[in-house]
Amino acid sequence: MKNLRITVNGTTYDVQVEELGETAAPAAPAAAAAPAPSAKPAAPAGAVGNISVKAPMPGTVVNVVVTAGQTVKSGEDLVFIEAMKMETPVKAPQDGTVVTIEVAKGEAVDSGKVLVTMN
Repeated sequence: MKNLRITVNGTTYDVQVEELGETAAPAAPAAAAAPAPSAKPAAPAGAVGNISVKAPMPGTVVNVVVTAGQTVKSGEDLVFIEAMKMETPVKAPQDGTVVTIEVAKGEAVDSGKVLVTMN
């Protein structure tokens, strides 16, 4: 058995994976993986916040420091973008709750691309 941690749409799951040999019988289906205790609740499918936080410049996302469902204060860091070898934090424009995260670490973004939505 291998223990792995995966993140799907901002929600982290701890899962166990069994490697089967050619002679091994298939394992019984496991119950759905439960979110890791530290995981924040994900937004309902199709949910979008009414505040769009956009990239101020083109660059590469080097860090996403919030998760869906997280409460943030005005001025708190949400995402870091690297442009011209400088990391620039993109901050919350006001107090609120993160609804969706529209980018992932390593993704190239253009100026004006929606990074995060909030309520």
